[in-house]
Amino acid sequence: MSQQMRQRRGQPLFILDEDTERTRGKDAQSSNIQAGKAVSESVRTTLGPRGMDKMLVSDSGDVVITNDGATILQEMDIEHPAAQMIVEVAETQEEEVGDGTTTASVLAGQLLAQAEDLLDDDVHPTTIVEGYQQAAQFALEAIDEQTLADDVDDDELAAVAESSMTGKGTGDIDAQALAETIVSAVRQVQTGAGVDRDAITIRTQTGAGASATELVQGVISEEEPLHEDMPRDLTDASIAVLDLDLEVREAEIDAEYDISNVDQLNAAIEAEEGELRGYAEQVADAGVDVAFVTGDVEDIVGSYLAKDGVLAFDSVDDDEARSIARATGARTVGTLSDLSSDALGRADSVSVQRFGDDELAFIEGGAAAETVTVFARGGTEHVADELERALNDALDVATVALDAGGVVPGAGATEIAIADHIRSSSASVEGRKQLAIDAFADAVDVLPRTLAENTGMDPIDALVDLRTTHDAEGRAGLISEGQTGHVGDPVEYGILDPAAVKREAVESATEAATMIARIDDVISAQ
Repeated sequence: MSQQMRQRRGQPLFILDEDTERTRGKDAQSSNIQAGKAVSESVRTTLGPRGMDKMLVSDSGDVVITNDGATILQEMDIEHPAAQMIVEVAETQEEEVGDGTTTASVLAGQLLAQAEDLLDDDVHPTTIVEGYQQAAQFALEAIDEQTLADDVDDDELAAVAESSMTGKGTGDIDAQALAETIVSAVRQVQTGAGVDRDAITIRTQTGAGASATELVQGVISEEEPLHEDMPRDLTDASIAVLDLDLEVREAEIDAEYDISNVDQLNAAIEAEEGELRGYAEQVADAGVDVAFVTGDVEDIVGSYLAKDGVLAFDSVDDDEARSIARATGARTVGTLSDLSSDALGRADSVSVQRFGDDELAFIEGGAAAETVTVFARGGTEHVADELERALNDALDVATVALDAGGVVPGAGATEIAIADHIRSSSASVEGRKQLAIDAFADAVDVLPRTLAENTGMDPIDALVDLRTTHDAEGRAGLISEGQTGHVGDPVEYGILDPAAVKREAVESATEAATMIARIDDVISAQ
């Protein structure tokens, strides 16, 4: 019987595998939107200086305590494909500007919630997408209007860094002190081409409070000295970075040696010791005070170097070795024959300091220093980890504020201005697309409402006060003080955000929401 005849008789025609699951129409749209909203809601309570933390526990028992949106979404085991798109929003935000991941995720979820209502009112998905895209352009215009200055001074830079860190497990007082460290670090590596963010590293160490965090003009290494008799404190030190092994050479072919008496054995041992002694002598004769070796070093070589007064470290990570070379002006050499005076770097001081059971080597004040390290302290490992995340975000936003240009008022003021501008501009748009544009503004309003809720204020009353003050004075944000908050000018309180963070949040959230809203068929194959 032909296929055509079977179809005519009403028998099913299988195009997909029988185990394939397919969801179509409004069911598919609803499923995707609900998944996106669920992910967004999981981080919404972490927004703002009074946001709450999340405890994430893995199957192996590892615990992460954080309110960083990107970290939360990365640690969550999310399988739904639409929900993964919201995770990608946070990842993109983190990669591009380093902060605002929670803002972007919450905005994406609220855009989906508004899209769901529009779909229920029979607004076509294409109309929603076009309206959202138009509203996003209006939002970017509002951000440009709110931008205070393209050239950011140190006070504004400190305000940006402090705003980024406030509420991330560091406390307000610590955030203010840490912000000054961030500004110093960023200015140290700023060049005519911009801020070299890769030249700033963060090293965490438990055993003290966050207030003990300091900026080191150079590099900190976690490697311990090869020998206990090596010096621990050197000044005006010459630095060598060696990408090699200092151990007995092995033959490239299999060979056997016939030793028939003790003299021959002693001669072989002396030959090996002479080879190893020669390595140490070459290093010392080159005028090296401190040697960082990426490969393995025999213990006997370490003892010889100790006798010569050389401080040496082995098994140094390649990235760390590059940082040391960059900080001191040293040239990495692959053979000892290339070790000459012009390959050596300089450091004002190299000291090995003990912190509990750990020893850290501080290489400071290189003659050609291009690297700085933020030495972050935390009372516990969880606090140190969260502090590291906060410092990374602060460094990223400080960098983008200088390189991408401009800062905007924080504390929800920019979001209020965005929503107001979108509603004013939507009046010029005809048709159902205007509904989608107004819905975009309603989604943006959820951000200051969430800030108010997390601060302990009534979200509806706070939103009304924000709109009223914005209309009267042109700028209004939620200022968190004490156990609650009030409406005021965030610029006067030094609450600033990089304009680039707001732009990226609008763009990435809009792209994700419109992509999900257009999906009306989900085919899941086994």
